[in-house]
Amino acid sequence: MEKERHVLVIFPHPDDEAFGVSGTIATHVQNGTPVTYACLTLGEMGRNMGNPPFANRETLSKIRKKELQDAAAVMGIQDLRMMGYRDKTIEFEDDDKLTNELAAIIDEVHPSLIITFYPGYSVHPDHDATGAAVVRAVRNMPANDRPKLQCVAFSRNCEEEIGQADIVNEVSAVAHIKIAAIKAHLSQTQLMAQEMEEQLKKQDPQVMARVHNERFWTYPL
Repeated sequence: MEKERHVLVIFPHPDDEAFGVSGTIATHVQNGTPVTYACLTLGEMGRNMGNPPFANRETLSKIRKKELQDAAAVMGIQDLRMMGYRDKTIEFEDDDKLTNELAAIIDEVHPSLIITFYPGYSVHPDHDATGAAVVRAVRNMPANDRPKLQCVAFSRNCEEEIGQADIVNEVSAVAHIKIAAIKAHLSQTQLMAQEMEEQLKKQDPQVMARVHNERFWTYPL
């Protein structure tokens, strides 16, 4: 993994960072690289309320905000931006407004690397809309000033249409941090995290691969 000047992570929901990039984030932090995480919403429309339920539609945003803060602390992120957009509405936001807000953060932190979702290949409309806004913001920059843009993709057709991931980060050394980040989002991941830990103890190859390797596609700007 290359040493970066500053890493900017942009996702729409609390827990988006935990599953696919928390090992990468933790590694950058351990390498002494500042990491800024801009999370667009508090995931207040999430379907999970804990198991057994400990949240409701009114309290979920506050609970997920605290979970996001806890996950950021686990990974060592000191600059967490909660941008105040409403969950499940990112695709309906004004394109210029969202692009300009993200561009302002990019201009402020001057990252050498941005991590976000690959638009069109990340399943959820909020994911795709967030990735598309990041792409617009980076494309609007002078070519020589653009940071690297590495995207997460996991739709069923992603490899068929955009090829194999060109970056695979091996994060075994920080797998314990990744598991802790996932578990921090308790309302959403409780049963999943328990099952994952059980499968890791059994050294299930598929789970081992998901935990120890994180895949990214360099976006063609």
